Amino acid sequence: MSEKPYTPPDHGSLSSSTGQLMLVATPVGNLADISQRALDALKMADAILCEDTRVTTKLLRHYGISNQLFPLHDHNEQDRTPALIERLRQGQCLALVSDAGTPIVSDPGYRLVRAAQEADIAITSLPGANAAVTALTLSGLPPIPFMFLGFPPRGEARRHSFAALRAAEQAGLTATLIWYESPHRLLETLKTQQQVFGADRPAAVGRELTKHFEEMIRGSLADLIAHFEETAPRGEITLLLGPPAAEDTGAQELDQTLMAALKTHSVKDAAALVAGIVNLPKRTVYNRALELAKQKKG
Repeated sequence: MSEKPYTPPDHGSLSSSTGQLMLVATPVGNLADISQRALDALKMADAILCEDTRVTTKLLRHYGISNQLFPLHDHNEQDRTPALIERLRQGQCLALVSDAGTPIVSDPGYRLVRAAQEADIAITSLPGANAAVTALTLSGLPPIPFMFLGFPPRGEARRHSFAALRAAEQAGLTATLIWYESPHRLLETLKTQQQVFGADRPAAVGRELTKHFEEMIRGSLADLIAHFEETAPRGEITLLLGPPAAEDTGAQELDQTLMAALKTHSVKDAAALVAGIVNLPKRTVYNRALELAKQKKG
């Protein structure tokens, strides 16, 4: 009995009046990490929307695919979206890819997807590689729950964002936290995390995932800082921070510290004093101090 010839899968019901937007996951490093369905989509699409045509061209050449490429990135997505929606309305099938991994996740495309939804255009996602999930499975840190936070802000905003997360932990958040980070900012980010979350906090850094020099460094924040002070980080970086320890008393510790400070200080002064001790935003500590002061009077 002869085997039936391979037929590319149906990517959705396309009509003459409406097209389809396909979100196609691409490899995060190793070019072999792409599905047959994704390759079929890249071949059959009327055009491919990508962050950097040079990066996507490398992938297409590897698989012998020739297709029209259009750059779609943070600087032009808003301006180009109306024209792309019009092409989809005319029945074209467009594939959206990022430079690496699953589109939209810390990559351009969100505005286009929302516009396509509002225009009742068919959208489908072709799953595949994702650096955050790959790093999570290799980290040895608790996998559930986890929170992906994209790239940390720069400068002082970075510390504020970490402090807000620490405040959420003291209110009960318990999750493995994941960020992407550039090699030249990694050490500074780790040192800021050490100030906010503590030197002993378990963490991990995934480097060059799926590539020949893949590496996963595990340890406390202090361990990671020591490692990267000796060995400069290189390549694509995924940073993970484990959840607080069970003995981290969180909100109870904050309340106890505030109550002690309120015995000898005003609400404002007590909040300022405690905020420096617990590494939380002053506004968060002040609001809690105000509540405790009211309860004490009541």
